[in-house]
Order: sequence, then structure tokens, then C-alpha cells
Amino acid sequence: MSDLAAALARIPLFAGVDPADGPAITRLAGLTNVNHLVALGGERYVLRIPGAGTSEYIDRVAEERAARSAAVAGVNADVVFFDPADGLMVTRFVDGAVTMDPERFRDLAAVARAGRAFRRLHTTAQPFAVDFQLFEMIDEYKHLLAAKRAKLPPGYDRLQIEADATRAALAARPRPMVPSHCDPLCENFLDTGERMYVIDYEYSGNNDPMWDLGDLSVEGGFDGDQDAALLDAYFDGAPPPADVSRMVAYRAMCDLLTLLTDPSYRAHLDCIGAA
Repeated sequence: MSDLAAALARIPLFAGVDPADGPAITRLAGLTNVNHLVALGGERYVLRIPGAGTSEYIDRVAEERAARSAAVAGVNADVVFFDPADGLMVTRFVDGAVTMDPERFRDLAAVARAGRAFRRLHTTAQPFAVDFQLFEMIDEYKHLLAAKRAKLPPGYDRLQIEADATRAALAARPRPMVPSHCDPLCENFLDTGERMYVIDYEYSGNNDPMWDLGDLSVEGGFDGDQDAALLDAYFDGAPPPADVSRMVAYRAMCDLLTLLTDPSYRAHLDCIGAA
């Protein structure tokens, strides 16, 4: 039995669906997971088959809670089925939506819709099961690199000094943690032109709300006008200067986290190659 057939067999909604039925099932894009569009009874659904080994580092129980909470808030696509044993999931297909990318986010109206979606998520979703601890995560990556005797990237020491100062400044004026996406790649946004959806809650957690805005700004390569549109839409007016500063700080922290995770992955590959 193929992986697709085995997945369909586990989902009551798809009982009797033949994976060989080409018009009913279409393969979709995906980075670490395998996604299929399934048409059934006049409705369309997205079936996500989790990538091999992903449950080793993704808390599927926490993901289900976040995905369903975000869906109830009207930000995520409706969750029809979720198996926390491995992350097999079915969501309702968002009709009329396009997958966003940095080029599509050049439209300031789309940026504003993203800002309003974040606001709905942060203010109306029920709390998620886990917290996103940025600086603890950075410390863990550093320990991982040290354990593998991997060299830190050039210029990291200078960035670490800046990060320590940022860490102290943020801690001095903490913000309440709110349900946050935490991994807002452009491709995790679906835009209907009237409403923006934010999907894929594998790495979500309760977090400082300005992280999501700063991270999207980095992922989308936003300029000053885009940042202003995002903030203005999020706050429905002029943003508080303190929150603007937090967003800028988290932009820098996103760059630092990326700098650390890249050599972590290379070190992991080197370790496998030496085994």
C-alpha cells in the first residue's frame, strides 16, 4: 500500500477514496511534508502527510492545539482531521486564495491584510500549548554547535554582543506572551484579496507578538513602507514607538537565529557523513 493510500485509509472522511483517481487527487507543493489536494463530494481538502522523522522535533500535540485554535480565530484554514500520533492532517481548501511570496507582498494592501491576520491571531486565539523561548533556543543552538565542535560563523562574536544588549532591553520591559505563528514564511500566507490566512503551525507557540511582525519583515525582505503598512494595519493606526522598537529588535534576532541554524545543519550533515 502506498503512503497516500495508507493515509487516506486512516481518515473517515476519505473512506472509499481511490488514490489512483487522478482527477480527485492532485499533488501540491511542500517543503518537509507531502501535500495533496483531494476533491470529494463537491468540497476540496488539503491532505498533509508529515515528512519522515519530523515528529522527532515537532510536538504534534502542541501543533494540533495551535492549528485548531487559529482556525477558530478565523486565521488558519479549518482543521477537519488531525492525528497527533504523527501529524497527519486534513484542512479545508481555501478557495480563491493565492500562496504569497516576497513579490506578492510588494502589494501594501496584502501586507496590511497580513497585519490584521496577525492581530486576530494574537488577540482572539486561545493560548497555545507551548511557549516560544527565543533566547533559550539561541543558547541551545550554541551548545549544539559547541558539542559538535562546529565553528561559529564569521562576525558572530560581534552579533552576540548586540544580542546580549537586545536581550536585556527586551527583558526589562516584557510583553505578555500571546498565541503566535513564530515561523511566518511568505509561503505560509494564503491571500484571497479580501482576507489573509496564515497556515502551518508546526513551530508555533506563545510569544511576544512583535516577533511575528519582525520575522515576516525579514522573510519578505520588507522595506520601510512595507513595515509601516504592516504595523499600521496591526495596530489599526499609528503604532506605539516601543512596539516599533521591539519589532526592529526581533528583525535582528531573526537574522541571528538564521545565522546559527545554518551551521547547525551543516554540522549535523557532517556528523552523519562521519558515522
